[in-house]
Amino acid sequence: MTDIPRRTVQRTAKLASLPLGVAGRVAAGWGKRLAGRSAEEVSAEVSARTAEQVFAVLGQLKGGAMKFGQALSVFEAAVPDELAAPYREALTRLQSAAPPLAARTVHRVLAEQLGRSWARRFAEFDDEPAAAASIGQVHRAVWHDGREVAVKVQYPGADEALLADLRQLQRFSRLFQALVPGTEVKPLLNELRDRMAEELDYRSEADNQRAFAAAFDGDSRVRVPKVVASAPKVMVTEWVSGDPLSRIIREGSREERDAAGRRLAEFHFSSPARVGLLHADPHPGNFMILPDGRMCVIDYGAVARLPDGLPPTLGVMTRLALERRSAELLELLRNEHFVRPGTELDADEVLDYLAPFVEPLRPERFHFTRRWLQSQAERIGDLQSDDFRTGRSLNLPPQYLLIHRVTFGAIGIMCQLDAEVPARAIVTEWQPGFAGDE
Repeated sequence: MTDIPRRTVQRTAKLASLPLGVAGRVAAGWGKRLAGRSAEEVSAEVSARTAEQVFAVLGQLKGGAMKFGQALSVFEAAVPDELAAPYREALTRLQSAAPPLAARTVHRVLAEQLGRSWARRFAEFDDEPAAAASIGQVHRAVWHDGREVAVKVQYPGADEALLADLRQLQRFSRLFQALVPGTEVKPLLNELRDRMAEELDYRSEADNQRAFAAAFDGDSRVRVPKVVASAPKVMVTEWVSGDPLSRIIREGSREERDAAGRRLAEFHFSSPARVGLLHADPHPGNFMILPDGRMCVIDYGAVARLPDGLPPTLGVMTRLALERRSAELLELLRNEHFVRPGTELDADEVLDYLAPFVEPLRPERFHFTRRWLQSQAERIGDLQSDDFRTGRSLNLPPQYLLIHRVTFGAIGIMCQLDAEVPARAIVTEWQPGFAGDE
């Protein structure tokens, strides 16, 4: 035991407790069914309590477990209403909560990364963290030139924690699958693992943020804080104060919800063309609304590199689905490897599967609601449905996986916002291929 860090053992024990707790609840559920309660009632209760346990455990952890929880958080709007309350509460905590580092540990990391005289770079430094991220925490400070800054300090051992968490979480992927209907959890975990090295080096994140800040400098709708300094495990950026998106989701006015949804959609679809990058960490904790109405976007550790912008194929596919051109749509899907090799599919059934996803682009404005997203999750997650069988025959090529997840994440947040958004105009402006320019 002495060769294994105690915290790693504790983390593993917490994660390992998850399937045991679920098994116990399922067994208790069968007992209640024998006592006369309906399968639906028992299933709802078991799922709700499972959600509470899963996210309570994830919320105690940093590294991969917390990052996975944040990635799941954008799918909360797809959870049925009767289960949404425990999800919402637990996921909201995950988006901002983690145990803080001791001040002496923070100082040690700053000395290692910025030099022994690191304190001279700051006029002031607050030892109490202002916020927590998945692999680090943020401190408020004043730079030596008087600028208010945010200092992100990576947790010591974050790399080992990420690896350990993700290995454990991959073992339990079937458990998490049940919590997010219609979403493939295993590829999400694989993708998080593949992007881990990039996110652990704050110099890479700083380069990404500098690119976004330059592209959106002076923009009337989006603000990206500028990078002041960076090192492998410390990053200093401008401090920005605003209204957290989580507050607007919880209690915002209709005007606030619609404006936030529109800003989010504009940022998501315009970034690849303007920056050559796609912000790939969409959860409410990374967005805030400023007093002047702009949306501030933070955390650029995860990005998709799209130097040529969004792939035109996605725009063409979307347009063909909207225009109900099923034969051409199926041909395009086959040519672009969206259909598993050797699979026979009916063009009209493929159209029936995909058409509901593009409905937000049919009217001038679309009301993104939890109920709409829930209906999509239920439709493709029903093992007895034609849509489920069609979906199993389709394939998502690797180059589209991150784009798909991030787009779905943005849509999930718009549904959490209950926002009306002019989605068609935004996609027409920024998605190549959609307006017939392929």
